[in-house]
Amino acid sequence: MKINSEAPDFEAESFVDDQIKKISLSDYQGKWVVLFFYPADFTFVCPTELGELADHYDEFKKLNTEILSVSTDTAFVHKAWHDNSETIAKIKFPMIADPTRKICTEYGTLIEEEGLSLRATILINPEGKVKAFEFHDNSIGRSIEELLRKIQAAQYVEEHGGEVCPMNWKPGEKTLKPGLDLVGKI
Repeated sequence: MKINSEAPDFEAESFVDDQIKKISLSDYQGKWVVLFFYPADFTFVCPTELGELADHYDEFKKLNTEILSVSTDTAFVHKAWHDNSETIAKIKFPMIADPTRKICTEYGTLIEEEGLSLRATILINPEGKVKAFEFHDNSIGRSIEELLRKIQAAQYVEEHGGEVCPMNWKPGEKTLKPGLDLVGKI
């Protein structure tokens, strides 16, 4: 997987809207997508991350962005976790099941000797191109604020061709227009 490459499409069962449904990445063409890989249901760091995503889901939707969480658990395990955890019960986005580990393998998140996924976040634009990705050791949780900032920056850059967002950029702050006049002056 490379930046600006086509994100591998997939079809998989997911637990969403109290149902098990087959979904494909291509179902979300025209939207930004965050593939949010995590190791396993019924664990420790994972519910803190998924709970934060659930709490901020409306913010993502306002950014024309869908969240698709992915683990190697089955859709039945996702349902059981949803039914037994107040934190996970808040989730409205699809929880994708990857028990065959095909999706994790295609995206390079699989820890083969464990059969689990690394913590990884893949940002895909509406045309299906990978715009950002981040991998973490499974003991390190991610930042919801940084994820939202990355989406906003990626969207800004796509809408304002020729401008770039400097480090820690947030909406409303100054961007840069690359050119020889900036060389050595930043």
